Amino acid sequence: MTRKTVRLTMAQALVRYLCNQFTEVDGSRVPLFAGVFGIFGHGNVTCLSEALEQVQDELPTWRGQNEQSMALAAIGFAKAKRRRQLMVAATSIGPGALNMVTAAGVAMANRLPVLLIAGDTFASRLPDPVLQQVEHYGDPTITANDAFKSVVRYWDRIVLPAQLLQSLPQAVATMLDPADCGPAFIGLAQDTQEIAFDYPEAFFEPRVWAIPRPRPDRDAVAAAAELLKTAERPLIISGGGARYSLAEDALADFAAKRGIPVVETIAGKGALTHEHPVHAGPIGIVGSTSANALAKDADVILAIGTRLQDFTTGSWTAFSPDARFISVNAARFDAIKHGSLAVVGDALETIGELDAALGDYAAEPGLMQRARDLFAEWNSLLDEYQAPTNELVPSYAQVIGVLNKVAGPNDTLIAAAGGTPGEVTKGWRVKNPNTFDCEFGFSCMGYEIAAGWGCAMAQDGPGATGGTPIVMLGDGTYMMMNSDIYSAALTGHKMVVVVCDNGGFAVINRLQQAKGVPGFNNLLADCRVQNRDNPLHVDFVKHAEAMGARAVKAESLADLEGAMKDALAHDGVTVISIVSDAWKWVPGDADWDVGVPEVSNFETVRAARAAQEKIREAQRAGV
Repeated sequence: MTRKTVRLTMAQALVRYLCNQFTEVDGSRVPLFAGVFGIFGHGNVTCLSEALEQVQDELPTWRGQNEQSMALAAIGFAKAKRRRQLMVAATSIGPGALNMVTAAGVAMANRLPVLLIAGDTFASRLPDPVLQQVEHYGDPTITANDAFKSVVRYWDRIVLPAQLLQSLPQAVATMLDPADCGPAFIGLAQDTQEIAFDYPEAFFEPRVWAIPRPRPDRDAVAAAAELLKTAERPLIISGGGARYSLAEDALADFAAKRGIPVVETIAGKGALTHEHPVHAGPIGIVGSTSANALAKDADVILAIGTRLQDFTTGSWTAFSPDARFISVNAARFDAIKHGSLAVVGDALETIGELDAALGDYAAEPGLMQRARDLFAEWNSLLDEYQAPTNELVPSYAQVIGVLNKVAGPNDTLIAAAGGTPGEVTKGWRVKNPNTFDCEFGFSCMGYEIAAGWGCAMAQDGPGATGGTPIVMLGDGTYMMMNSDIYSAALTGHKMVVVVCDNGGFAVINRLQQAKGVPGFNNLLADCRVQNRDNPLHVDFVKHAEAMGARAVKAESLADLEGAMKDALAHDGVTVISIVSDAWKWVPGDADWDVGVPEVSNFETVRAARAAQEKIREAQRAGV
């Protein structure tokens, strides 16, 4: 029997394949690829755009302003959809492609799926060197796109049209695999995009992908149960993997049944509401005193869906040297870290099997009561720091208190780098699950506004919270990447952007001075500027208005509250600027291992070095 084929260019075949991939969200079949963020150039405009134009109603293309930011928007979308629906970011060759490398790093570090597609040089090499081609004298196969290899889970370059038949299913499977999840990159040789090929019709048959739920090894579950049964002071650390597994209810029920407090990583924050009876706060360097006190006393730690980053573990000083770890993770690489008893499997499935293996085990009732008492003390501290005062310049904590007060239960708080991650992780009180997104796996300045745009797109359809993205960022981050204010205004998506203007890179200035280095090149007042006593400041209101946003400067916390209520009542993009304190922060009590000079002319640095050595003495060994 003759195989049925359809003749398409390579670019047309790629697009048709994407259009025929589906997934299920909350029982509804939806396109796996919800759309494409695209900036066209000579490496993709003549062929890929020709293919995308014909399907714009079923696979909409959104024009970005910067290749990095549109890929960050795709990542924000995937995060809001909890990795169950994806976006594509497409660019031309050379600088356009390389602009996306940073975003690939964000997706790689955070285990988030995004399909990155870039034009490439000519497979034939006949017109070499082409515009924007970088040349390696000893290896003509290397192009700018090779830069993605260190920051993606799947990488391929298509130089023959038939290669799509194997490459595209592998890319999709990688992005949807809980263990391998991350970005996939496909480079498209310019001359190959144009070539017509007889593709099998079967390649384009609609396919519904399911997110696999790998079950753990029975012996590993049994061993974990036996270890947990020995615990007198157990603790659960909930990471991002618990959220992506949709394990929030199972986690809460398990913790309540077994009497084990739950603390959260930055990526895991939002699995439980702030007021949930088993919730004891965020853990680590930007965590709560309650969670860190429980961690220090814990004898067995059940880590679920976390890679145990240094900000979670206090650079491995947050726990007793004798504490034992059970690590539940879909990725073997993460599960075996630091000598953990590894249980490799899906969080939801593993929680159920571990619960069944525990029999009638439960922690002593006093443990949960102690966790609630510690958390109540922490909440009192937050109340104190977030309360309005007579100070002329409000702190981040006070700004967060106002935003949290006004935000609806389904509004999503988005933050990333600078001073906001520590303050929102400590101070944002989650009202509903999956309404908190702080990108701190890569701590990427510029993620925030782009992710707000992507999150706004994710507010429609199955699995959506239906709220408004509230983006909080500092003035330094705003200056680094703000063009998606225009993107969202242009496309009609709604978000609120709150810019805390504290005069520069305040939190890194805090670290710099804490380690003994005089303030240098971080706050505008400490930079090489024309007028150090009165450095030039950006008018964020005028800037945002020029990009199509409604904008206002809040002169006080009362102004901020009114502006927030107004912003949430209006469609479109609203930017609120407020001058904020560069020196006042909610306290933390976990250590962080950073490099401090071994020798220095500054006495303050020498003292900081001595203190850093004491931190390292307290670190757990790698096993």
